[in-house]
Amino acid sequence: MPAPIYILNGPNLNRLGRREPEIYGHTTLAEVEVLCRDAAGDWPMEFRQSNSESELIGWIHEATDNGAGMIINPAAFTFYSMAIMDALKMFPGPLIEFHISNIHRREKIYHNSLVSGVATAVIAGLGAQGYRVAVSELLRLIRKD
Repeated sequence: MPAPIYILNGPNLNRLGRREPEIYGHTTLAEVEVLCRDAAGDWPMEFRQSNSESELIGWIHEATDNGAGMIINPAAFTFYSMAIMDALKMFPGPLIEFHISNIHRREKIYHNSLVSGVATAVIAGLGAQGYRVAVSELLRLIRKD
């Protein structure tokens, strides 16, 4: 069995579907997980969300030791967490930074991602359905298609 892919979600994403639906849509995090599992097919997957920076860092360390690839939506931590950036630098596989909204069309505070510099790829602005694209592309990168 191949090593799992990790899909890690940061703060407030547990409120998807209710939080600023004009920006993030009406899809819930539970529905996002179903999209991701469907896109992954038989590939093993760890899907997690935390509002805690330290918990996310622990999961990044776990993924570094055990994962084939990672998708991370660091949410607000994108813009100020050097600790998450440093943890992600250790990840040896393909890493996709994912954002539901197009962070570059938003307020200036959202324009400077600390994660982008260490990510293999960045996907932003496709809405919650973009997770499906991210999973497909992560698997392509892992398989080196």
